[in-house]
Amino acid sequence: MRIDISRVLCCLPAGNFAAKARRGLMALALAALALSALGPLPARAENPDISSRRAAERTDFTNDEIRDGFFKIAFGAELQIGAPADRVRKFDEPIRIFVESIGLPDRRGELAEVVADIRSHVRDLDIAVTNDRQSANFVVHLVPERKMKKTIRTRYGSNRARQIEKSLQPECLSGIGKDERFRIRRAEAILPVDAGDFTFYDCAYEELLQALGAINDDASVPWTMFNDDVQMGFFDVYDQHLLNILYDPRIRPGMTRGEVEAVLADVLSSTRAWVREVNRPRQAEGERPVNRN
Repeated sequence: MRIDISRVLCCLPAGNFAAKARRGLMALALAALALSALGPLPARAENPDISSRRAAERTDFTNDEIRDGFFKIAFGAELQIGAPADRVRKFDEPIRIFVESIGLPDRRGELAEVVADIRSHVRDLDIAVTNDRQSANFVVHLVPERKMKKTIRTRYGSNRARQIEKSLQPECLSGIGKDERFRIRRAEAILPVDAGDFTFYDCAYEELLQALGAINDDASVPWTMFNDDVQMGFFDVYDQHLLNILYDPRIRPGMTRGEVEAVLADVLSSTRAWVREVNRPRQAEGERPVNRN
């Protein structure tokens, strides 16, 4: 579950916005530094619920199916606090995530892996974990399940927490703060660490991706994790299309539906090529191939 908290930037963590950084090597270096600080990560077998969903995943979609999902997910918000905004919202600067962990098991390493996986599948996204909270523009709170409600009240205040709990009944939550140009300037996510492996990964992928600007949930799109009736636990191919469209440089913060439609054909063509190429290793492992048409 996520909320657009554009009118309540005060309720997000204090600190400076992230400075501009070089793309590519700098992002990889920061990710490596953050991972090394967490110590060596033991190899883990994938959760069987996630593996079964990967095996059954649909990976070929028409242009109309992708276009329809993008407009439904990237516009609107499941819970809007402040003036409604029917425009694109996204970061236009490097995204640096600080992870605050207060519960067991310690899932900081797993969260870093999720961030690295997202970065590897979205072509124009500069995202990495940082150990410097002051440079972060995205904070992830890892908390025990029993402390979710308390954390939401602490982060958003009692009145707003009641509105969130009544409207969403969240087991995990993310929120964004945007400026007058619809650029996301701060984001946060609250994730339960002890609700089980599948729930952690399902929450982590959905909330991180929604805090990047894929804000809305829509039950009419059956292939997306941004549907409360769908649980994935991994970064599925359909949603890779949506996030790659969103972070294509031709899609700018503040664009209207009409402005997006004017460039979407070209964006969709290059997005298809990228998603097809980046998923080739999955084909080699025996997963269903991505449609090349």
